Amino acid sequence: MRVADLFYELPPELVARYPAERRDESRMLVLGREGEMRGRRVRDLAEELPAGCLLVVNDTAVMPARLLGQKASGGRFELLLVERVDGDELRWRALVRTHKRVRLGQEAKLDGGLEVRVDAGPNDEGLFEVALRPPPGRSVLEVLEEAGHMPLPPYLQRADEPADRERYQTIFASEPGAVAAPTAGLHFTPELVQRLAEAGIAMTTVTLHVGPGTFKPVKVAELDDHPMHGERYAVPPEAAKAIAEARRRGAPVVAVGTTVVRTLESAADPEAPGEVCATSGETHLLIQPGFRFQVVDGLLTNFHLPGSTLLALVYALAGPERVRAAYALAIRERYRFYSYGDAMLIPPPDRPARQVPA
Repeated sequence: MRVADLFYELPPELVARYPAERRDESRMLVLGREGEMRGRRVRDLAEELPAGCLLVVNDTAVMPARLLGQKASGGRFELLLVERVDGDELRWRALVRTHKRVRLGQEAKLDGGLEVRVDAGPNDEGLFEVALRPPPGRSVLEVLEEAGHMPLPPYLQRADEPADRERYQTIFASEPGAVAAPTAGLHFTPELVQRLAEAGIAMTTVTLHVGPGTFKPVKVAELDDHPMHGERYAVPPEAAKAIAEARRRGAPVVAVGTTVVRTLESAADPEAPGEVCATSGETHLLIQPGFRFQVVDGLLTNFHLPGSTLLALVYALAGPERVRAAYALAIRERYRFYSYGDAMLIPPPDRPARQVPA
């Protein structure tokens, strides 16, 4: 599709720089099945989903992986750890920022007493390979927990604050590895999870570690030419089983966030339509209009940046015109946008297209 078709005008004041006072009090724009749209709150989610459906959430945890420090010359040095190299805690791929060009062999001292040396890079995604040396008796992860900063999205235009340690993390977070939150999950509370269970709505978890590529601008005219970033994901056997059971009872599968959509569609089982394989790997899946969804029937998602691949994914599931109309209404009604903003629900169809026989 044309990237130009993914742009819209957003008043700057609608970018949510801070979260709502209570997670599930965020507004939720529901795209009705007959084209109508209505405003609810995320706390009302159970009333908008069919009993028996399966909600799939992302259990990745955001690492406080942004570290500040100084080079030997005194110049500023900033590091964002993204992923370990071959599982080694002392070697990472990272984004590096200095006032001048990053040099191989460059060393710096960071907050928490962590020392770093740039050994290789950058790769195609702009990541350098760095070697870390924590203080004696401390691990890298311990230093991050003590001195690291939460890597808030750049469009928030503010430094992280102590409250972001809790609020830029979903209640499902259990698998450290993300450098950005799966933002649709930020709206959930234990009370909402209880209401969903009481309404007969099942839940399961998958993992996709959101990487910095999620904020990578699209610089081509046609989305087909965009080099899609990679992100690590895992579908545990329990999730694959839950989806298979949902299919057997004719229940729709609703993804909480675009990260879950990418995970499930990447793991779609070619031998069992509508189901997924228990698997793990790295996905480079780009979803845009024309994509044939194999697993996902509905979606709870936040409002996404203009020109982004995430918006293209939402177009693919709900239809470009329908989504454009929803975004226009959200802007008129002063919904809050992006990571700390409000939500939009694309409900599943009355009869899921991917039901399979028992």
